Amino acid sequence: MEHLALYRKYRPKVFSEVVGQGHITKALENQIAGDKLGHAYLFTGSRGIGKTSIARIFARAVNCENNQHGSPCGQCATCKRLENENDINIIEIDAASNNRVDDIREIREKVKFLPVGAKYKVYIIDEVHMLTDSAFNALLKTLEEPPAHVIFILATTEVHKLPQTILSRCVRFDFRLVSVDELTKLLSSILDSEEISYDDDALKLIASSGEGSVRDTLSIADSICAYSEGKITKDNVLKVLGTTDYDILIKFYEVMLSKDVGGLLALIDELDKTGKNMSVLVKELSKHARNLLVCATCQDPNEILNLPEDAFQKCLEQAKQTSEKTLISYMQIFGGAENELRYTLSPRLLLETLALSAMMGYSGEEVKKN
Repeated sequence: MEHLALYRKYRPKVFSEVVGQGHITKALENQIAGDKLGHAYLFTGSRGIGKTSIARIFARAVNCENNQHGSPCGQCATCKRLENENDINIIEIDAASNNRVDDIREIREKVKFLPVGAKYKVYIIDEVHMLTDSAFNALLKTLEEPPAHVIFILATTEVHKLPQTILSRCVRFDFRLVSVDELTKLLSSILDSEEISYDDDALKLIASSGEGSVRDTLSIADSICAYSEGKITKDNVLKVLGTTDYDILIKFYEVMLSKDVGGLLALIDELDKTGKNMSVLVKELSKHARNLLVCATCQDPNEILNLPEDAFQKCLEQAKQTSEKTLISYMQIFGGAENELRYTLSPRLLLETLALSAMMGYSGEEVKKN
C-alpha cells in the first residue's frame, strides 16, 4: 500500500479540525450559516498554516446541502462529490505557473458558466502574488463584477506584492503561525492514531522545529518516524534534524561568558568533528541568546519559550550570569550572519569569527566592518 504523507493523510476536512486559526474559521462559519457570503476572499500568511485547506473546506461548506453551523456535513451527496479533487466546481490554480494574462482571461470566460450540481463555483488561486501586472488587471475586472454563482479565494504568502485595487475588493483574513503547544497537541493526536510511541520532549522539539507551520511540522515528523525504530526519542529528533542539544548550547555560552578563547576553539573543533552543521549552530546560538533574554526579562518566560523543564531551568540559571546588553549583542552578531552563512566557503571559520567577536564584546556592526 502506498504511503501517504502525514500532512496529506490528516488534512482537515471540517473547520473544527483546523489548528490555530479559530479567529478565521469562526468568522467563515458565521458568514456561511448566516448566508452573508462575500464574492472574493484573501487568505494571507506564512506557508503550511492552512490557507488552502480552509479554502477547500469553505468551498464544500458553501455548497453543502445540510451544513452544520457553517461547516460541511460530509454526508450529503454534494459533500461527497466535492471531496474529489478533480470536481469541476472547485477550481484550484497555481499562480506561480499560471501567471500570464491569457490564463486569467481563460478564467473570465469560464466563470460565465453555471456550476454543475452545486450552488457555487469556487476558484482558489494560490500564490496569487505571482501574477503579472497585466494578469492582475484582467482579474480586477472579474472581481469588480463577478457572477452571483462564483466565489474567488486568493491565497498568498506575500500580500505586500498585491495591488491595492485587488486588496480593496477582497474580504481579508490574516493567518497566524501555530503555537508550539498547539502543534505538540496535534502531533500527539496523530501519533496516537498511528500507534507510534514517543517521548514528550521529542514532540516539543519537532513542534519547535516546525516554526509555526503545520505542514513543515508533519513533514519533519514523517522523516523522524522513518528513521526511528519503534519509539520516537529526543536523540532521534536531534540526529535527524541536525539540531543541537540544549546542554551543548549552555556549554557554548558558558565558555563565551568566561572569555576562554582556547576552550571556545576546542569546543568548536569537537563539534565539527562530530559532523555538526556549523550554519545551523550559528542560528541556534542566536535563538539561545533570545531565550536567555526572555528568561531575564519576562514574567512566566516558559509560557513564551515552551522548553522542556530541565532545559528551561538551565536557561534560567545561565540568564543570571550575564546582562541584557550582552545578550542583545549576541543576538545581533549571530542573527545578523544569515547572508554570510549563505555564501561562505567555510562555515566553521565564520562561526569562530562570530563567537570570538561576541566573546570580546564587539557589536554586530563592528563584526561586519571587519
